[in-house]
Amino acid sequence: MQTKKAINYFYEYFQIFVGIVLTSLGLKAFLLPNGFLDGGVTGIALLVRTQVDIKMSFLLVAFSIPFLILGFFTVSKRIVIKSIISILGVALFIHFENFQTITNDKLLISIFGGLLVGSGIGIAIRNGSVLDGSEILGIYLNDKFGLSIGKIVLLFNIILFTVTAFVETIEIALYSILTYIIAAKVTDTVIEGFEDFIGLTIVSKKNDIIKKAILEELGVGLTIYKGSSGYGNNGKVEDFDIIHSIINRIDIKKMHRLVNTIDENAFIIEFDVNTIKGGVLRHYINKKKNRKLHKNNT
Repeated sequence: MQTKKAINYFYEYFQIFVGIVLTSLGLKAFLLPNGFLDGGVTGIALLVRTQVDIKMSFLLVAFSIPFLILGFFTVSKRIVIKSIISILGVALFIHFENFQTITNDKLLISIFGGLLVGSGIGIAIRNGSVLDGSEILGIYLNDKFGLSIGKIVLLFNIILFTVTAFVETIEIALYSILTYIIAAKVTDTVIEGFEDFIGLTIVSKKNDIIKKAILEELGVGLTIYKGSSGYGNNGKVEDFDIIHSIINRIDIKKMHRLVNTIDENAFIIEFDVNTIKGGVLRHYINKKKNRKLHKNNT
């Protein structure tokens, strides 16, 4: 048990390290050498750096302190400890590493700088850490109000880039905003996962056949609810099963074709699924393997 726990800790911190490297690469190889600003605390530090002669790494740590204090009172202490380590890691990389500039094309800088920084931020957050103090504000508001972390950070950066437009140039501010539109989307994608799922509720008189077809043809887990229908207070009441299932959006048309083949009058409700935990959903990912096992058992 202790060995497994130690492996999990190592895996978490290894992923955080990967996030630090990706973010640092995005900053040092794309954004900073070409005059683009980073967002969040790093962006604030860069702006202040243009006005005072203090090293960037020192400013980065100093401006992160208020957000870490917020994290101490609002999120878990484990997140704060990991975040301190991560922020110091980014500061050290920025201070000592000199990644070679890859391109001077402004559009490529915005796209790939945003991809790398967003990936690094998302990987860190998935493992209970942040690489920029402002992201603690995002985590806090996400927990409090359910707002997207990427969009919170983006809003923070838009305010920052508005100031940048006056201090530096409008062009730099606009390209920096483009960078963080990309970074925000990548951050959310990494945090929430690449799989896009749809929830389905199916009502049909041929529910037994549909259930069997879903399990065998799609390999998807499902839940059965008991329902009843009737007409008026004294109308005929009929009991039936309601099928509830989760499927990848890519295969949603296949699900419709399967149900329509069995019962074209089936009543189907679709809804977006934001968070999935537990259950037998993983059987859907390994449906080919499950089908093979099913055939071997019959």
